[in-house]
Amino acid sequence: MAERQFVTFYLGSDLYGIDIILVREVYPNFDVTVVDDAPRCIRGLLNLRGQIVTVIDLGVRLDLGERKIFPTSSCIVLKTASEIDEAFASSTTTELVGLLVDKIGDVVSVDSKAIAPPPAHTAGVQGKFLEGVVKMDDRLLILLKSSEILSVKDIN
Repeated sequence: MAERQFVTFYLGSDLYGIDIILVREVYPNFDVTVVDDAPRCIRGLLNLRGQIVTVIDLGVRLDLGERKIFPTSSCIVLKTASEIDEAFASSTTTELVGLLVDKIGDVVSVDSKAIAPPPAHTAGVQGKFLEGVVKMDDRLLILLKSSEILSVKDIN
């Protein structure tokens, strides 16, 4: 039984997850500096202990609408390609990137066999952004494909 762990988070009332292998840290209570003429999904830049992090508004990237920053909002800072095993390097970038989310959930362990292929659109999200879905006790966990989220070929 191969288990995987996911950092979970909410966009609205929907529960999403991203592989914990890709997560450097979760950063609450942050200030973002807006960047003029950036694509709409780039919320701005974050100074993380002297390192500059590009913050992607995950709601905009997934066509779910711009996220408002609330006290529960967090930025999930992803590891760079040089910080993770070569097998996962294509799932991230060479620069620090953070994902703006509405609220952090828990870290959950999932049996790989429990991950079902995603429908074409789940919770209004295009299938290309989805790795799979997991039926939890009381809800659906939507697993995101970070390589597509971070792809610049169609960034909006």
